[in-house]
Amino acid sequence: MKNRSLLTKQESILFRKSIKGTKKLHQDTVFHSHFERSKINETKAIRFRQEQMNTISYFSDQCPVFWKEGEPVEYIQPDIELNEISKLMKEDYLPDILLDLHGLTQRQAKEALGSLIAYKRQKIECVNVIHGYGRNILKKNTPLWLMQHPKVLAFHQAPRRWGGSAALLVLIK
Repeated sequence: MKNRSLLTKQESILFRKSIKGTKKLHQDTVFHSHFERSKINETKAIRFRQEQMNTISYFSDQCPVFWKEGEPVEYIQPDIELNEISKLMKEDYLPDILLDLHGLTQRQAKEALGSLIAYKRQKIECVNVIHGYGRNILKKNTPLWLMQHPKVLAFHQAPRRWGGSAALLVLIK
């Protein structure tokens, strides 16, 4: 295939005359190697994993239960206004994200909650945590873990459309 110019011969001559005496610009853009980028991503991943593990350290299985069977599960930090619970119940806060713990072991559920709280750099205020029913292990332990973390401001059993007694609406600082 021939290389055909879009310019006529006269236009090409005129163009060459107009750029005569110009100098080629020096490339001043810095190119990062793949190694440097992967090292930065690796550092971020390590930092996130450390944050996640620090968050998991708040979750003890030795915490006593503070609510009675059949009552809605709720918690609020002492320094938070009581009307925050009623706002959760009235759905004034809609979940920004959903965390489904179905089918996870206790360890995996703790890691998922830890990741969620560590990832809280985004504008996430309210989270719908679905623990399910199953054998009631996650249903019983999830609220206990959440109330131990200082970044969890409050939680309440989710309204029916968000999972009812198989889920919690959680406010995160």
